[in-house]
Amino acid sequence: VQLMESGGGSVQAGGSLRLSCAASAKNFSALCMGWFRQYPGKERDWIASIDQPSSTTHAESVKGRFTISRDNAKDTLYLQMNALKPEDTAMYYCAARECYTPWSSATWGQGTQVTVSS
Repeated sequence: VQLMESGGGSVQAGGSLRLSCAASAKNFSALCMGWFRQYPGKERDWIASIDQPSSTTHAESVKGRFTISRDNAKDTLYLQMNALKPEDTAMYYCAARECYTPWSSATWGQGTQVTVSS
């Protein structure tokens, strides 16, 4: 599996961005997918995941503002981010794993930077 994120950038507080994660995988539709973010000098934090069959879960910090989704026909994962806050500024990573394995065994993309100014 190879993953490539896009869609990051700079936005003012209250704005929106949509991140995409294009996957190169033979079995994308069978994979459990997630989004994580990392602040400088900190551990990578889980923020949302989408399992089979497209059951979604979001961290409390982003619930109601961010929405994870996937398009299996395009082998692409998305993260719609609305009502962005300066504290959402981070590097965002998508991850893919076989659903029976932990996130520690996931494949990661290279990340995309999101910067939210006040």
